[in-house]
Amino acid sequence: MEALPASVQQLQGKVAIVTGASRGIGRSTALALASEGANVVVNYASSSSAADQVVEEITAMGTQAVAIAADVSKSDQVDALINATMEKWGRIDVLVNNAGITRDTLLLRMKPEEWQAVIDLNLTGVFLCTKAVSKIMLKQRSGRIINITSVAGQMGNAGQANYSAAKSGVIGFTKTVARELASRGITVNAVAPGFIETDMTQGLPAEDILKMIPLSRYGKPEEVAGMIQFLAAAPAAAYITGQIMNVDGGMVMA
Repeated sequence: MEALPASVQQLQGKVAIVTGASRGIGRSTALALASEGANVVVNYASSSSAADQVVEEITAMGTQAVAIAADVSKSDQVDALINATMEKWGRIDVLVNNAGITRDTLLLRMKPEEWQAVIDLNLTGVFLCTKAVSKIMLKQRSGRIINITSVAGQMGNAGQANYSAAKSGVIGFTKTVARELASRGITVNAVAPGFIETDMTQGLPAEDILKMIPLSRYGKPEEVAGMIQFLAAAPAAAYITGQIMNVDGGMVMA
């Protein structure tokens, strides 16, 4: 990806944190925000080489980036992530809560630790990062927060009770925090991807899934990143908050 011309970049001098940014939707999002001129924190949990590669791609665009390891389900690691960002750049303008995992199995086979692991990262991680960043954005009286939910949180999905519950929780969390932070000029929205071509969807029965998608194909990470980019950078998104934006090929039509 190439940077946009400087004259149209909307995030010059701004700082964005993208959790789970070493691959998939997170990677595409980090690159999209960098194309807008943002300095980007590429958060990762374990894939240091993949994260470093994203940093290299961003710096090649002419903006700055740094890879920071943190398990966002752990409050002390979230604090370290935010502190490192502030020490380097002194501000945070965009937060994309993207980090997530699946531990799929039917309810009666689901172990408590499989339930808890997904809730901890996919929901508690969103809470911890948002709370930490909100304190900074409130002082700045500006900021944009984008949480990644899922169609599974809107319609349910057999074998994903833990994931669906967490992603549904993200929707309620997004709407509540949007109300709490709106008076300070901070917008909070969520993006709900459908089935996207990532590591998370590899091995799924594509033929059955495509029957549920009116556009009859999987989405691409760049298509989800495009919506996130709009919510994070576009002047036209300044009056959008508390909304759930679906990028799902028509799976959910409210």
